[in-house]
Amino acid sequence: MKAAILEAPATELIVTSIDCQEPQAGEVLVKLAASGVCHSDLHVIHGTQATPLPVVLGHEGAGIVEAVGPNVTQPKVGDHVVLSWVPYCGQCSYCLSGRPNLCSVVYAALANGTLLDGTSRLSRGGAPVYHYSFISSFAEYAVVPASGCIVIQPDIPLDIASLVGCAVMTGVGAALNTAHVRPGSSVAVIGAGGVGLNIMQGAQLAGAASIIAIDINPAKLEQSVIFGATQCINSAQTDAVTAVRELTGGLGVDYSFEAVGRPQTMRQCWEMARPGGTVVMVGIAPDGSELVLPATRIVREERHLLGSFYGSARPHIDMPMILELYMAGKLKLDELATHRFSLAHINEAVHLLEVGEAIRPIILYD
Repeated sequence: MKAAILEAPATELIVTSIDCQEPQAGEVLVKLAASGVCHSDLHVIHGTQATPLPVVLGHEGAGIVEAVGPNVTQPKVGDHVVLSWVPYCGQCSYCLSGRPNLCSVVYAALANGTLLDGTSRLSRGGAPVYHYSFISSFAEYAVVPASGCIVIQPDIPLDIASLVGCAVMTGVGAALNTAHVRPGSSVAVIGAGGVGLNIMQGAQLAGAASIIAIDINPAKLEQSVIFGATQCINSAQTDAVTAVRELTGGLGVDYSFEAVGRPQTMRQCWEMARPGGTVVMVGIAPDGSELVLPATRIVREERHLLGSFYGSARPHIDMPMILELYMAGKLKLDELATHRFSLAHINEAVHLLEVGEAIRPIILYD
């Protein structure tokens, strides 16, 4: 099959032919229809997130089940599925307590470049090629854990459905599942990319009265209004913390979200929240990053500091719900898909995301 491989950091992806084995026990072979290109893919390409190489990146995918391995009862051949890059074992304490996004089995294997059994189904010339986040959707086919396949209605466009696999789930989930944004509240979101825009959509769904979008890119700020922003701050031109406080009568917001993944903006996110407010870190910072906060104020001001991993998702519940909202016209997903490319032009898609000209480029497969 054709796939886009990253051979080394800071190099272009190479589109070439690789081999894909049949699914093993508990696994599924999916013929991909589409894959989104995400900033997490860029982190690996730029070398700020470590993963074994060579690797097939991509973790926002949707397609049709072509084959299932032994012991798989769901999904079935022919099912339309969205792929979740956080499958689950169903047996650890996190899974049993309703927090499958923190599955201890998956967490231990996530950065290994393999599937859950510690091996890869991908190879080239007899040598292993590594998986990325259990999916590797920059390829025509993907072998994935069955628990990472979310069955969806066949009338949902698969190119749009692919985006729910990461950006939409992460953003909407951060607002609804992690923060539990309240009606009438105030919200600030640092970073108006694919995840940040979906945090805004989630806050809007929750009934937030004001949603402040913060970014350094004027075009992204313009787009944020479409996704629910009521005010915009260009942080390249003004101090974002000061501006947020001015917009909130000097108090700060009820909920602040960071969707960039930089210690500097994480600190700003903390400063934007009012005493008693909720601070949610969504962006993944480079390996080795640290965040310094004033210890006394953490206690005195009772700010709630939360991490949100994959939108605190329960994928088999949340992803169908998100797609129902989309089909009912209550969630904007078409507007996220700003560009479409074939696999042969994947480096163009990567470039558009790098320079901020695309919200989400989508790779389409035949």
